[in-house]
Amino acid sequence: MKSSLHKVIFLFSFLVLIGCKKNESTPEIKSEIGQNSIEYASGLSIKKFTGYSVVKVTNPWPDAGKDYTYVLKEKDGVVPDSLKSYTTIQIPLQTIVVTSTTNIPFLEMLDVENNLVGFPHTDYVSSEKTRKLIDKGSVKNVGQNEKLNIEQLIELAPNLIVTFGVDNNNPMLDNLQKSGLKVLIQADWMEQSPLGKAEWIKLYGALFGKEAQAKELFDKIVTSYNEAKKLVASKKATSTVLYGSMYMDQWYVAKGNSWVAQFMADAKADYLWANLEGTGSLGLSFEKILDKAKTASVWIATGSFKSLTELEKSNPHYSQFDAFKTKNIYTFENKFGATGGTIYYELAPSRPDLVLKDYIKIFHPELLPSYEFTFASKLN
Repeated sequence: MKSSLHKVIFLFSFLVLIGCKKNESTPEIKSEIGQNSIEYASGLSIKKFTGYSVVKVTNPWPDAGKDYTYVLKEKDGVVPDSLKSYTTIQIPLQTIVVTSTTNIPFLEMLDVENNLVGFPHTDYVSSEKTRKLIDKGSVKNVGQNEKLNIEQLIELAPNLIVTFGVDNNNPMLDNLQKSGLKVLIQADWMEQSPLGKAEWIKLYGALFGKEAQAKELFDKIVTSYNEAKKLVASKKATSTVLYGSMYMDQWYVAKGNSWVAQFMADAKADYLWANLEGTGSLGLSFEKILDKAKTASVWIATGSFKSLTELEKSNPHYSQFDAFKTKNIYTFENKFGATGGTIYYELAPSRPDLVLKDYIKIFHPELLPSYEFTFASKLN
């Protein structure tokens, strides 16, 4: 009887011990499985589970009517019934089509550019590495974003097409899906945080089974960005800044919560429209711009101008600004790839640390005396 009792007590104690160990280990498991790995991007969520990951894209365009959820299924992974209504994508991808030049650096950083089989309007691609693939025919020109060549895409049969929408009317997206092609909506262009844009590399890490490499690359960018911010931590914003240029009869200034304005704030500059709430830009008349920014000490001009002469020829009234008279005008948009693609548009979203250093070099040149601009150019 005693022997039986001892066995029962021992068995009970053993089960309790095992139960305690399981409970103790649960928090550790939760920290690795099912937790969102995204820290800065507001429109992206990636949760990894055993055998699959769940990707959610929110706010894919202004006033979007819906969010998008995708299940990335690994080989032999089992997707729960509760997720089977969402688009399932087999990973790691072997072939991909992307439709924005901002995606090209992510592929190259992860060493998967050879998996790219199609891109719309390939002349826009600036990177020398991907241009070589285009030139030898490995990457096909699949039309233009609004009019992708569906017949060609069906023939290419990529594992996935990563594209984007600009409003709630996207007939091209519907046509791609009706053709049996896998489509994923990306919204990196909607991010206003510099690091938020760059963090979309983690999406490509998940798609190609390179999550660890994507995290390592992104963490280095975060470190580089924060180290640049430390350079100006004790500095005062002494440069008053005019941004933009005339387009038709409007001058578009970046709003205070925009990507551009964030860079200027982090670089410790006094951007004259920093208090204008919202993201994106606002169109104003030349008279309003001149009234507020005539005495600005620095002008960050939009456009591909190569010289002050070329800038003045586009609009003689530009010479009224003090920054023009003191020749203190810069642009980020006059460096191009071999076929005319703008390097800044392609690379800047994935390397905000380099953009920030350019701005710091403009506003506080003494802090980076030997640094050479990556994107910016001073007009002479």
